[in-house]
Amino acid sequence: MLRQILNKIPRKSPKSDPLDSSGFDSGNNSANSGNGFSCTNSGNIFTSRLNVVKRVSSAVFPASIMAGVEAVEPHLSFKDVSSMQKQSLFISKLNLCCEVSDFSDPDKNAAQQDLKRQTLLELVDFVSSGSAKFSEAAIAAMSKMCAVNLFRVFPPKFRSGSTGGEAEDDEPMFDPAWSHLQSVYDLLLHFVSSVDVKPAKKYIDHAFVLRLLDLFDSEDPRERDCLKTILHRIYGKFMVLRPFIRKAVGNIIYNFVFETERHNGMAELLEIFGSVISGFALPLKEEHKLFLWRALIPLHKPKSVGNYHQQLTYCIVQFVEKDPKLSSSVIKGLLKYWPVTNSQKELMFISEMEEILEMMPMDEFQKVMAPLFRRIGCCLNSSHYQVAERAHLLWNNERIINLIGNNRQVIVPIVFSALERNSKNHWNQAVLNLTQNIKKMFCEMDEELVLSCQRKLEEENTMLTVVAEKRRLTWERLENAASFQPGAGNILASVKPVSCPVAC
Repeated sequence: MLRQILNKIPRKSPKSDPLDSSGFDSGNNSANSGNGFSCTNSGNIFTSRLNVVKRVSSAVFPASIMAGVEAVEPHLSFKDVSSMQKQSLFISKLNLCCEVSDFSDPDKNAAQQDLKRQTLLELVDFVSSGSAKFSEAAIAAMSKMCAVNLFRVFPPKFRSGSTGGEAEDDEPMFDPAWSHLQSVYDLLLHFVSSVDVKPAKKYIDHAFVLRLLDLFDSEDPRERDCLKTILHRIYGKFMVLRPFIRKAVGNIIYNFVFETERHNGMAELLEIFGSVISGFALPLKEEHKLFLWRALIPLHKPKSVGNYHQQLTYCIVQFVEKDPKLSSSVIKGLLKYWPVTNSQKELMFISEMEEILEMMPMDEFQKVMAPLFRRIGCCLNSSHYQVAERAHLLWNNERIINLIGNNRQVIVPIVFSALERNSKNHWNQAVLNLTQNIKKMFCEMDEELVLSCQRKLEEENTMLTVVAEKRRLTWERLENAASFQPGAGNILASVKPVSCPVAC
């Protein structure tokens, strides 16, 4: 009885793959006879490619996404199909471009590479026209094509000898596959600019962004420049991804500063964040301040800071412009990571410090002026003439002169001794001239204070002379005592035997 009831229930026919059930026959060339293409099973490479693409697509894209999509031969032009078929043709061309070519041998698969390059150029023209409206299937196919072509692991042997990016004397390495990669990046940029956020955020998600950030370690500067533009566009359009992007970039910086000190794209990442920081709302969130203290300021530590110092300075200046109260924390960070033996880094640090001092409020300056000018005094006495000259040129800045003038009772005594040592001992004539100019400026500012510093310095020098003379006399007495060596017999004679108190 139960079997009879079940037999009466109508059964659903099994669903077939939407692409395979679209009625496309690889051996039927009647649909293309008007376009002048001969599509036979034996000689048509496009038809065989499409059959492979259809099998891959049915496995990657679920039937719910691909439902209603009619397969179109990828070799057709967008001008030769109707508006209803353009989405299907777009997906077919994307699937055709999912095959990665080997560019190690330029003569290998030349026809295949040329076909892919032409298809990518067609896709770029189609997306850049602005008339395309992307369905969910098209967005999924686009994400898949970009992932297949772009997301890759860079060979470590290319970066084994580097110390954190391209040095000034190193020639950049160019990817041999750039002719294809450039078209893929152009296509991704136009796609991100024109796609609707709501359906696209399902595919341009956290995993996609992380893989995109990994590509910033590419040694090809052209690729990093494209990535910079694309990531900035994603950050501006996909607002839901903004906190995640900031956190992910922070993790890259932490790994670079505290572990590897090797990354090729630090300058590009900081360039993106320069514009991001300029858009922060006031008052600044605690998250943004922590990014400054924990990520940006420690970036002064690596030896390769010269590769990205210009972008780093811009980011820090943006923070100080937003909130001048952060300036004292930035100065403390600079003093913490101040280079001791690297003169080129010292020059960069002095330039950055000058930019911060120009925006620094008086109350924040007073918090750090003593340790700051002790460091500046060391720079004034530097035997490297460029460092000493650059430190002297700080007095050409009117804002810094104003800060010094209002706090001269503290600052002048700190740097006066350094100026005196320069005027007597420094070897460079340009530095000597600058030293005399600063001393003259101090005399015009407060002559009584300068005379007081002069007297105090003379007293200190006199005391040092007295101490040095006492030390010399002490060493002379020790040397004389050590030079007197009595005979061994006299020593033995002077030693009396000790009587034993216990009776034997």
